[in-house]
Amino acid sequence: MDNQRNLLLAVVLCGLLLLGWDAGTRYFYPEPAPAARVEGAAIPNDQVGTGADGGAAPTRTREGGLTDPVAIAEEKKDLVTSLASPSRVRIDAPEIAGSINLVGARIDDITLKTHRQAVDKDSGPVRLFSPQGTPAQQFAQFGWVGEGVAVPDATTLWQADGTVLTQAKPVTLSWDNGQGQLFRIKLSIDAQYMITADQSVSNTGAGPVVVRPFATVNRTSATASADTWNVQSGPIGAFGDSVDFGTDYDDLAETGKVTPEGRTGWIGFTDIYWLSALIPQDGSNPAADFRSLGNNIFRADVIYQPVTVPAGKVFSRSTRLFAGAKESDVLDGYQDAGITKFGFAIDWGWFRWFEKPIFWLLSSLFGLVGNFGLAIILLTVIIRGAMFPIAQKQFKSMASMKAIQPKMKALQERYKDDKQKQQQEIMALYKTEGVNPLAGCLPLLLQIPVFFALYKVLILSIEMRHQPFILWIKDLSAPDPAMILNLFGLLPFTPPAFLGIGVLAVLLGITMWMTFKLNPTAMDPMQQQIFNIMPWILMFVMAPFAAGLLVYWVTSNILTLAQQSYLYSKHPQLRAQANKDKEDAALVATRGGKKKP
Repeated sequence: MDNQRNLLLAVVLCGLLLLGWDAGTRYFYPEPAPAARVEGAAIPNDQVGTGADGGAAPTRTREGGLTDPVAIAEEKKDLVTSLASPSRVRIDAPEIAGSINLVGARIDDITLKTHRQAVDKDSGPVRLFSPQGTPAQQFAQFGWVGEGVAVPDATTLWQADGTVLTQAKPVTLSWDNGQGQLFRIKLSIDAQYMITADQSVSNTGAGPVVVRPFATVNRTSATASADTWNVQSGPIGAFGDSVDFGTDYDDLAETGKVTPEGRTGWIGFTDIYWLSALIPQDGSNPAADFRSLGNNIFRADVIYQPVTVPAGKVFSRSTRLFAGAKESDVLDGYQDAGITKFGFAIDWGWFRWFEKPIFWLLSSLFGLVGNFGLAIILLTVIIRGAMFPIAQKQFKSMASMKAIQPKMKALQERYKDDKQKQQQEIMALYKTEGVNPLAGCLPLLLQIPVFFALYKVLILSIEMRHQPFILWIKDLSAPDPAMILNLFGLLPFTPPAFLGIGVLAVLLGITMWMTFKLNPTAMDPMQQQIFNIMPWILMFVMAPFAAGLLVYWVTSNILTLAQQSYLYSKHPQLRAQANKDKEDAALVATRGGKKKP
């Protein structure tokens, strides 16, 4: 009766786990509330604007982007109007396409040539920047704050000395205030995602002027990717000796302004795969902060110190803008070139020392076989192969423990009334027999950071995005699309996340169940029931995860089965004990949970 009650309790708890998984995630990681209005302090709002009324923050997806059909339609319509303006300079670089708005000198139109919006090859490139006022607004602006001098603002129409910005040909924007000051912004772009803005002021007036250059990135959180416990989405930057992952859009909306401590290496906003960041001039010490402008609009500021420009002199300041994909080798290359901790824009986490080598190996395998799914399988084989000596040591320890079980039971019976003496004799037995009772636990502890590191690599790697595997798996970074409840896509509906069981999730449950069956049976009936149910619970829990993760886990389970079969053949006493445990468990079950002597 007790066993039936325990089993019922286990089933109820597992059901609550399944049904509460999504609700719990939303509770601990809620969507941002509408932001309160906060005025900018150093840069006038007429310089950068706040965009249209964004309303409440929409549901965010893993990759980010607009999700509301009305907003998506409005974005397409607005882009047609905004980008048709003749007051634009086209951008045509190896990785970036788009345009610069000469009204306000805004870089507000950027698409990424080598990254598609969706798996379909005709889905079009990823759009990173959109003009102010569009539902997906995100843009960068360079300007000045002046003291007693006319400076350009958000409505200023600049003049350009070229029609296209390319890697080989920079473009210079200029504006004369009619009072003796000529403002210029020279824009250049490299072969990847970096734009350099050289801001200069030529003072031909009768007296000195005081100016303060600034650079900003302005964006809506409506297109932000989901912010989770292990992946940062929102404000980010290198300040002092570290990269700040501690602020999200909720925090910024609540406080209105966040000024990080330490010298600014770079500052901006991140999604899981994309980054827009400002890199101040080397040797400068600008003020840098994040601001909430209301209506789900946020801004990252770099504001240089005021400078007096004497008559007849020229003052210039250089700021770089990164707007692109978080490709590890690209970020590391910029870091090697002098940008502080730029490679840490990818939220590797605590185990980055494991993750970076694993990522390198995964990328190398992909380059070798040309299929990311096969690369994941090969990587799993290599890791499990490297771990095999540890597993072998673990089995050897288990065998040694099994061998001294009769002697341990004799000591426990002899000193059952003197626990201290019993423990001393058991420790002496371990020493005499050369057995380390912790040897079986240590290998498991060593594997935890390695496997968690592989998990982080698979969910963070943009190289896995839109990579196909076989047959129906067209995107390893997305969940398995072949869901059983909608008959593998034949029925026109998408099951809830916790019921979206696909083929890979079923394989995960089956292979895990087989590994549990191969292990020695737990004598406690309650434990045995939990072991029987757990593979199917994990099947539901893991179903919404990226297909690449499930490919890894299924492969790992298959290798575990092979490994355990081999090690059991090398240690027959463990196989014999496992069979005896199963027979005893079956006998206990038939006798109502009581084993007779």
